Amino acid sequence: MTSPHPGYFISFEGIDGAGKSTHIDAFCKLMQERYPNKEVVITREPGGTPLGEQLRNLLLNTPMNLETEALLMFAARQEHITQVIEPALQAGKIVVSDRFTDASFAYQGGGRGLSVAKLNDLEQWIQARPDGTLLQPNLTILFDLPGKVAEERRSKVRAPDKFEKMNLDFFEKVRQEYLRRAHENPKRFHIVDATKTPEDIWNGLQTLQIQL
Repeated sequence: MTSPHPGYFISFEGIDGAGKSTHIDAFCKLMQERYPNKEVVITREPGGTPLGEQLRNLLLNTPMNLETEALLMFAARQEHITQVIEPALQAGKIVVSDRFTDASFAYQGGGRGLSVAKLNDLEQWIQARPDGTLLQPNLTILFDLPGKVAEERRSKVRAPDKFEKMNLDFFEKVRQEYLRRAHENPKRFHIVDATKTPEDIWNGLQTLQIQL
């Protein structure tokens, strides 16, 4: 897709337990090796800025009204875009973010049931650029995994946050919303079969063709 900025924006997405965090650091190193003249910025959502990290702690651990949750997610995203993402892209850097707006549609929309219309309004408000386009990743790598498999993987790792404690039905809805977004934006999304071994997934990521 054509970029309104000289940088390149990549997001990693997927339900908790899909394995995206296993590969994101190595992927960033790969990008740095391929494009030694480009700085690679790795960041995450919610988070990415001092305020965003404070909001992350609240969002992942504090029960709250669904609309409050969505508004705080987009408030953190506004700071993230203003303070980190846009300056880096305007400077020609490669930005790799662990989650972006697709996660809000998947978790607050698909999983928690907030209307897509409200999420569309928030997306337009926060991400609309002066030329009328929306700031979106050039490439979104979606780690797709059935909810049951992800649940089994999550049970073997760290203490869960409030989202990771949600039931299987929640994560199946999250997954389906991710797939809906991918179906609507096939040129932006690259879907990874996250049921494969980490080695096979990494081999696939290394062969991904990215045109900066």
